[in-house]
Amino acid sequence: MRIGLLGTGNVARALAHGWRAAGHDVLLGSRRPAERTGLELPVAGLDETAAHAEVLVNATPGGVSVDLLRSIGAPALAGTLLIDVGVGLSDDFSALTHPNSSLGELIQEAFPLTPVVKTLCTMDSTTMTAPGELTEPGTVFLSGDDAEAKRTTGRLLTDLGWPESSQLDIGGITTARGQEHFAFLFMGIAGGVGSHTFNIKVVTRPSADTL
Repeated sequence: MRIGLLGTGNVARALAHGWRAAGHDVLLGSRRPAERTGLELPVAGLDETAAHAEVLVNATPGGVSVDLLRSIGAPALAGTLLIDVGVGLSDDFSALTHPNSSLGELIQEAFPLTPVVKTLCTMDSTTMTAPGELTEPGTVFLSGDDAEAKRTTGRLLTDLGWPESSQLDIGGITTARGQEHFAFLFMGIAGGVGSHTFNIKVVTRPSADTL
């Protein structure tokens, strides 16, 4: 698939390398592409990246993501699956920029013709693309209102090393709040284990009761 990744930071680059290794055509999008040299990945402007992509990935700082997407424009994003991996945090990482909502919800609200799927925001960039290097399988979550968009996202997660057994669909885009608000627990766990490269795993009883 043609995957456009908005952003050129650690997360965008890690995902781009992971999907390129799986055979996908990747392109990083930047507001200043001429300044983003030496990344060993192709870089273009935001509009060009959006036009190139069958799937867009938002890997920009969560506090600016909606405005950045608006600069591309709703018509250019209409009908394109947007995978959102961002979390909005203050500069000192002490507060969420969307404490009563989620970035995923705000993007979906701003772009109703663009199916949004929230995933991969409960881990660091190393774990996103090398889940098999942990001591045991963990869980990656998916939130979104469009079933086909989640199926496509699931296939792309599989290409990064996440088997279907590790993927957990937790419901509509409103459940993105739980994923994003996990950021504070993530930081606490990181301090406890002395590393950002870890994941969590959902475990149930052998014959789990259904809701």
